[in-house]
Amino acid sequence: MVLVNGYGITMAGKQAIELSQLPIQQLQQLSQQLDQEIEMFTQSLNQLKIAQTKFLESQESLVKVSPDNLSKEILMYVPGQLSDVQNVLVDIGTGYFVEMEVEKGKDYFKRKIDFLSKQMDKIQPIAQEKYKMKQVVIDMLQLKLQQLQQSQQGGGASTSAAVKS
Repeated sequence: MVLVNGYGITMAGKQAIELSQLPIQQLQQLSQQLDQEIEMFTQSLNQLKIAQTKFLESQESLVKVSPDNLSKEILMYVPGQLSDVQNVLVDIGTGYFVEMEVEKGKDYFKRKIDFLSKQMDKIQPIAQEKYKMKQVVIDMLQLKLQQLQQSQQGGGASTSAAVKS
């Protein structure tokens, strides 16, 4: 778990990072690192969603496999007629197919969909926490840049005042 408090970041099992103590360059590096992590989690979520959609489509296609459709022409990927409405070939990955009963196939896809949903439920909060951390880092970076700009303007004004006198 990540706890963002004030201008510090605390991660479970790790020491707190006091952002106000970090120089601008390290804040920029931390921001870039968080960007990369957010992108990785976003891509992972997208890939899981794509896989989940494919399993849902496969599960829905098994609904069409019933004794009522034995002699009817049905369209899954290509038009054809079913000769066996009790068993189907299920792609279990890496080019392997397993013959199983329709109900077992439906159950297989349900388990896969549930598994992917759980994985997405685990990743989503982590991605949200990383995003919150990034916002805190950006806020601190902006504050430090404003302070630097003000100190340069203030230093420039006192230097020009000293030259005039």
